[in-house]
Amino acid sequence: MGKVKQPISDTIIAVRGGGDLATGVIQKLVHAGFKVVILETAKPLAIRRTVALCTAVFQKTQQVEDIKAILASSASECSECWRNNQVPLLIDAKASSLRELKPIVLVDAILAKRNIGTKKEMAPITIALGPGFSAPDDVNVVIETMRGHHLGRLYFEGSALPNTGIPGEIGGKSSERVIHSPTTGKVRHVKKIGDAVYKGETLFYVGQTAVRSPLEGVLRGLLSDKVDCQKGLKCADVDPRPKEQVDCFTISDKARALGGSVLEAVLWLGREKNLF
Repeated sequence: MGKVKQPISDTIIAVRGGGDLATGVIQKLVHAGFKVVILETAKPLAIRRTVALCTAVFQKTQQVEDIKAILASSASECSECWRNNQVPLLIDAKASSLRELKPIVLVDAILAKRNIGTKKEMAPITIALGPGFSAPDDVNVVIETMRGHHLGRLYFEGSALPNTGIPGEIGGKSSERVIHSPTTGKVRHVKKIGDAVYKGETLFYVGQTAVRSPLEGVLRGLLSDKVDCQKGLKCADVDPRPKEQVDCFTISDKARALGGSVLEAVLWLGREKNLF
């Protein structure tokens, strides 16, 4: 008899990172029936917090569309979360829980633009999003994250396009819509994600320094006030489109596209390796 394949419903996938793009990936994997666990840092720096499951680090739970993440204190708590149709989130920046979890698939969705510790030996199937990885040396497959013709493309050999440092264009604006911290200090919110804002209006403070909107539009992303903000850190994003055209509370088109690509890679490699 041949090797007995593992059912998808028993297959654990560990996702490093729970930001907005990772959340689109996690939703696709959960919908497909996999057991997904998120590995996060103690103070995630996601700015699109309303659509990022990593927000559970600060508030114990986070719901994005139909996916609910629960902050778990140990890998042993994951099973209960899965029984309750929830996604466990572990504060585990170094992925040390992999020894206990033994996932079949590891997805690096940190989007750090560099590899900060993911290795092919961490799981039978390893997938990474964006630049900083090379397949098949670092991982089994790399997925393109740059908007455009190749978004979501699977690279079984080679790397994603290098980071340009230029944000994607929205409403005709690119770099000018993204705000980087002018100083180091504690964040204090004045506006909240989803608010309509005017050019020059104070959005938040870093320490005693007021940070003003560079554009008229909608505050689409804003760093949590529970982290220390370093000078130069990306800390907010203003969408220049009219408020009725901006959705700050559901998964983006890009995140859904990347989720589909990760699911394709998982099923492709799972079949090739005869795992499930």
